[in-house]
Amino acid sequence: MAEAQTASQTLLLGHSPDPDDAFMHYALAADKLDTGNYRFEHRLEDIETLNRRAVHGEYDITAVSIHGYAFVAERYALLNHGASMGEGYGPRIVAREEFALSELEQGKGRRLAIPGEWTSAHLATQMRIGAYDFEIVEFDQIPQAVAEGRFDAGVLIHEGQLTFQELGLILLEDLGVWWGSETGGMPLPLGGNTVRRDHGDAIPKISSLLQESIRYGLEHRDEAVQYALQFGRDLDLAQADEFIGMYVNDRTLDYQDEGRESVRLFLQRACDLGLIPAMPPLDFVR
Repeated sequence: MAEAQTASQTLLLGHSPDPDDAFMHYALAADKLDTGNYRFEHRLEDIETLNRRAVHGEYDITAVSIHGYAFVAERYALLNHGASMGEGYGPRIVAREEFALSELEQGKGRRLAIPGEWTSAHLATQMRIGAYDFEIVEFDQIPQAVAEGRFDAGVLIHEGQLTFQELGLILLEDLGVWWGSETGGMPLPLGGNTVRRDHGDAIPKISSLLQESIRYGLEHRDEAVQYALQFGRDLDLAQADEFIGMYVNDRTLDYQDEGRESVRLFLQRACDLGLIPAMPPLDFVR
C-alpha cells in the first residue's frame, strides 16, 4: 500500500515591502527551493504594523524591529539570520536646514517625524537625543513631509536613506555612525526575523528554509535584485542593488559574534534607560 502523503502546511510570512526583505525572501516567493510540506504565504506590511501584529502572534514567521522584539519575545523566537544591521550607517535624521540635535529635545518646539514607535530607528533616536516631540508618519511619506515643512526633521529608514538629498534635505545625524562611535565600531541592529514559539520542534526546519532563501538570493544576485526592484520606490537598478547590499550580506546569513553582542548591548542599554519593559531572551535560533 502506498504511504499516505503528509498534508501541506501553509505558513504566514510577514515582511516589509522593501527591496532588502524582498531579496531575502525571493527564493521562497519564486518557488526556487524545495520546501517539502511547507507553503509560504507572504504578507507585506510596513515594519511597525508587523511589530504590532506580532503582539497577537498573527503570523507564523515575521520580520520585526529589534526594538519591537522586546515586546513580542514571549511569543516569538529570534532567528540567527535575517538580520538588518547598519555597518557604520543606519537610519538618518534629516531636515531642510542645519540645526543642533539638541533643538529636537522635548519642549523646544521642534517636531520630528518617525516611522513607528517600536522601530529600532525610534529607539536609537531616543538613545541619541532623549525625549522629543514626535508624530508617526508612514515611512515612505517622511521625506516629503519634511521637505514641505510639516515637520522640522524626520527619521528615515529603507530607501529614503539613499534618496533624501533629491528633495533638498540635509543630514543631521546618521544613527549608524553614532552607534558605532558609542560602541567601538559595532553594527547598529535594526531588524530581525522571528518564528512563533508554538511551532516547537518544527522551528529548526522552518529556520533552515528561511536561511536557504537568503543564501539563494546572495548566490543568484542578479535575478534576486531584479525581483526586488519592484519594491524599490523610485530606486533605479543601481540604487536598489546598493541598498540591498547595505542590509543583506554575510551578516544576514549569520549575525556573527559581534552582531549578537550588538543586539544584546542595544537592548540592554534600552532596558537600563527604561525604554523597553524588560531585557528579552535572545535565542538566535539556527
